[in-house]
Amino acid sequence: MPNRTVAVIVGSLRRESFSRRLAVALVALAPAELALTIVEIRDLALYDEDTEANPPAPWLAFRDQVRAADAVLFVTPEYNRSIPGALKNALDVGSRPYGHSVWSGKPAAVVSNSPGALGGFGANHHLRQCLVFLDMPALQQPEVYLGGVNTLLGGPGEIANEGTRTFLTGFLVTFARWIEHTHRR
Repeated sequence: MPNRTVAVIVGSLRRESFSRRLAVALVALAPAELALTIVEIRDLALYDEDTEANPPAPWLAFRDQVRAADAVLFVTPEYNRSIPGALKNALDVGSRPYGHSVWSGKPAAVVSNSPGALGGFGANHHLRQCLVFLDMPALQQPEVYLGGVNTLLGGPGEIANEGTRTFLTGFLVTFARWIEHTHRR
């Protein structure tokens, strides 16, 4: 398979968040045919259509990075049974101006996580609702809800649990196949 670039969008802004640590580990686990790169959302001002006439530089850089990617991997915690506001803002910034969405047609996958038992189930499904509208074909199986994520991570870029590492490696291989399948359409 040819190399495919994947923009990894981390839903948490905290520098040492479980989501960021998990995203770094996923970058390290990626199969050779995928090049995963974290695309930052930290500096994105809140979307305001009035600003579209002279968009902030971080909006333009973010849009360019996502536009250049072949696919998108979302790694997100759950906030109040939904996605974090910063992630929703990134979706909005990337979907505008109207008719120029950087998301449209890009294959996607979602990895949600939580120290709790449900693994970000609510965030995962809420994000999937957004992906439908954004015209992003999302990988359906395997679903990834990592509960107890605080016990699964090791040092920087490491998954401490062997079973979780094996599962996530398989997930990334399946995502690579999904990207190829979607691009052949």
